[in-house]
Amino acid sequence: MSPHLRHTLAIAALGIAAAASALLGSAPAAAHGFSSTAYVDVTAGEQGHVRTKLGLEYDLLVVSAADSAHVDALFREGTAAFEDGDAAAQAAALDAHAEPVVGYVAARLSVTSGGAACAPARVGGFTMGEQEGVPYANLLLDWACPDGTGGHEVRSGLFPDGEGFVKGTKTIVTYDLDGHAGSAALDAASPSFSTAQTWYQRFGEFFRLGAEHLLSGIDHILFLLALIAGSRRLREIVLTATSFTLAHSVTFMLAALGLVAVPASIVEPVIALSIAVVAGWHLWRIRSRGEHAVDLVSPGHGHFSLDRSGWLRLAVVFCFGLVHGLGFAGALGIDEAWSWTLLWSLLVFNVGIEVVQLAIIAAVFPLLIVLRRRAPRAGLWATGVISAGVSVMGLVWFVQRVFAS
Repeated sequence: MSPHLRHTLAIAALGIAAAASALLGSAPAAAHGFSSTAYVDVTAGEQGHVRTKLGLEYDLLVVSAADSAHVDALFREGTAAFEDGDAAAQAAALDAHAEPVVGYVAARLSVTSGGAACAPARVGGFTMGEQEGVPYANLLLDWACPDGTGGHEVRSGLFPDGEGFVKGTKTIVTYDLDGHAGSAALDAASPSFSTAQTWYQRFGEFFRLGAEHLLSGIDHILFLLALIAGSRRLREIVLTATSFTLAHSVTFMLAALGLVAVPASIVEPVIALSIAVVAGWHLWRIRSRGEHAVDLVSPGHGHFSLDRSGWLRLAVVFCFGLVHGLGFAGALGIDEAWSWTLLWSLLVFNVGIEVVQLAIIAAVFPLLIVLRRRAPRAGLWATGVISAGVSVMGLVWFVQRVFAS
């Protein structure tokens, strides 16, 4: 590796590290960051009633409800309980100010029957739980619905972007109502769900949710860019992407169906570490082989034609893919009995992820190949700078997630 190239990569890595530190250091300290997921379980109640069990991010609920109703006491008591990590105190703070909290939720979540509004009433007190290591408040509401036909509709406008606390809230609905059972994904673009919806409308929501999840997950995108930068042939990136897809599909399905459970405190740091390792792999090749970093060394025979390094990288990516699948499953947080409807919803969510992944590869890798062929040195520098930046970001996230867990 030439001194000039080594110097260029070092400067790039330091620059990206400084930018990353500044960016991450100025980010909000709240656990929810820039987005949140709400969970609503809908079941039939007695005599035409509908029962909803809501799971809402605790600190976001406290801040949003206190701000909406101008209740400073709720903010002070709720925030203090959150900072202390005291689940009992968190539930007590919500119970003490149940009226503004329930009022906030009821103003942004609605249930209708045959087009007529159902009236909500709180059942019991607040309880606490967790989603991906983040405190969640559980609220049970009973909805009295007028007689009607045409099914029930659930509409969610929880934690809208306009309130300024988060961006892009998702509401995951699981339901067993009107003879239908399954799941739905709601957001600002598609805020409502009806039990009268067709199967393709429900699956379309999960496809879009999967696509948006990959696009909004910067860590997964950086991992994909690291795979692209370190791949030397079209065959290699196809095999690597396939290996990653197969691995994360397995654990995604198992975790989302409740068959495998791994704490987010383990999954998230390992995802960050995987980004640094895969990106650092290419940097190591550049350092050890210089301008021959993209050459194959004694490729094997057969359809794959990978050398030893290629096969080893494939195995490493597969192992990390298993962990990424757990991260994808955490985005849904579905907790319901196995069903064919649920299975198909999860498959469609996964297809949405894959379509975006393949689109990114199709857009970026050909450009990289053209650059490598027309200007090999520039192509090496470009992939080196990308890998250096991605590796730094992965290490920063790894440290942050380890100490936050």
